[in-house]
Amino acid sequence: MSRILLKIPKVVLQQQKQQNVHLINTTNAANSKINSTAAMSSWFQHVEMGPPDAILGVTEAYKRDQNPNKINLGVGAYRDDNGKPFVLPSVRKAEERLINKKLDKEYAPIAGLADFTKHAIELALGNDSVNIKEKNNATVQAISGTGALRVGAAFLNKYWNGNREVYLPTPSWGNHTPIFQHAGLKVNKYTYYEPKTCGLNFKGMLDDINKMPEKSIVMLHACAHNPTGVDPTSEQWKELSKVMKSRKLYPFFDMAYQGFASGDVARDAAAVRIFENDGHNFVLSQSFAKNMGLYGERAGAFTVICSNKDETDRVMSQIKILIRPMYSNPPIHGARIVSEILGNDELKTIWLNDVKGMADRIIGVRQQLKDNLVKLGSTRPWDHITNQIGMFCFTGMNAQNVERLTKEFSIYLTKDGRISMAGVTSKNVEYLAKGMHEVTK
Repeated sequence: MSRILLKIPKVVLQQQKQQNVHLINTTNAANSKINSTAAMSSWFQHVEMGPPDAILGVTEAYKRDQNPNKINLGVGAYRDDNGKPFVLPSVRKAEERLINKKLDKEYAPIAGLADFTKHAIELALGNDSVNIKEKNNATVQAISGTGALRVGAAFLNKYWNGNREVYLPTPSWGNHTPIFQHAGLKVNKYTYYEPKTCGLNFKGMLDDINKMPEKSIVMLHACAHNPTGVDPTSEQWKELSKVMKSRKLYPFFDMAYQGFASGDVARDAAAVRIFENDGHNFVLSQSFAKNMGLYGERAGAFTVICSNKDETDRVMSQIKILIRPMYSNPPIHGARIVSEILGNDELKTIWLNDVKGMADRIIGVRQQLKDNLVKLGSTRPWDHITNQIGMFCFTGMNAQNVERLTKEFSIYLTKDGRISMAGVTSKNVEYLAKGMHEVTK
């Protein structure tokens, strides 16, 4: 069969060629756009996945567990004896009073509410404080204790003329190190906790403090040391004050548990007041999350104790300049609650009873846990459970003990053996003691 050849006109061929060129150009443009979009979307391809938060990881694992006897001992917030979040009666009353006042929602000043800062520093130092009377305190409202620490770190990073290193106890609250590092300060450690006794290694602490360069910054937990629950005695605080003064070391107090530790606000502030009476200048971070249950309200304060009123005014001006680009103004509702409670004698009396009730519950379940361990025949020493104070307890259990406790008993805690006593109740304390006894035999 012969082929029939058709002659295509040149005009048609030219049109087809132009169409092909247009198609190629369109495809190239589309591919270029796709590649450009891909390049834009891969700008952060180098970012690695961060490790999960240790405490939140414990809580998530607890939520997935179906065991009806499960216990969460990781959470760092107070719970009542039914394991439920607790809103203090004094806080409820304060909120009712605030609602009746029909207050506006205008911005707070950069330094926060004046009534709040006045009451906060008076609670810390006491009404007889010489520095308060002489107006040597530059006190600002902060976004709870974390925010107070961050403001303090920024201030020291910019204005500290001594050794630009912060010494933290070993161990310390997990957020201390990143807070100071993010502010640009170098972090070092000093001896604090003694694993063999589950108590304070005071000799090691003094030895390390005596070796620190002069004018170093030393972080001190004012009460209820987090995470160990181990505090120096009053006499040990007095000795620390004298040593640090002679060594020309600068105290940075973190006081997150005033009143919540022992049930007595004066007793829990004793360390800060000892240092003040000894003539130290220092910085202080305060939080009202634990002692008023205002976790989500983020009510805190930061104070610099200065040498005179003129220095105080200059320091205050610079702290406000640092705060302005950080968050401009602090939140008002939590600060108003604190002011309402501390500024009213009736409400303050109710609050003091509230906070003592919370502290007494924690002290009580510590005793019950220890008693149940003894009752079960444990031969290990458990005195540290009742000797430690505050929300947290370093049990002395190792990572293997913790793993078994979680796997076999559905009891969740951090790998270092730290438990939140707020998660222990009269209803689960026997089960907890049984689990601890079994894994530590």
